[in-house]
Amino acid sequence: MIDPITRDVALPTRRNTTRLAAAIAAHLTPGDLVVLHGGLGAGKTFLVRALLRALGIPTGVAVPSPTFTLMNEYPTELGTRVPLVHADVFRLLGGDPLSVEDSILELGLRARRGDGFATLVEWGRDAFTLLGGDGIVVDIDISPRIAHVRGEGPRGVSFVTAVLREIDSPR
Repeated sequence: MIDPITRDVALPTRRNTTRLAAAIAAHLTPGDLVVLHGGLGAGKTFLVRALLRALGIPTGVAVPSPTFTLMNEYPTELGTRVPLVHADVFRLLGGDPLSVEDSILELGLRARRGDGFATLVEWGRDAFTLLGGDGIVVDIDISPRIAHVRGEGPRGVSFVTAVLREIDSPR
């Protein structure tokens, strides 16, 4: 078993968040899982927008929060180098654990990973295992704004290691 790896990344400015998003995007591959967690206004959707722009989504393509739609897809036809699903599972969590599992399975997030879509899930920390695990969790504190970046599983640890190396490299 591979031990998880965790490191804090300060996000005092939007530029720092954009840099973290670009580092994640640089190492994102089909089937990867990135789970985002943090309070309202922590910057989860901002990070996803910056990540999508870094992947090649043009500024003319809207990147809305999936709060009400639950899931938005960004196939390579839209300009991204990796097909991506952006989901929000906040409204699915908090109920009966069996219904949460059924809802996540019905939404098809694990299946989309298997189809080669990288999957970014807001409010998904408590559903990490249901989403297939082996990925990155980015837990954002608001004050001070810090991202606790954690890799779990073989791919998650190698992914986080590459992201942190990118963050640490000279600009």
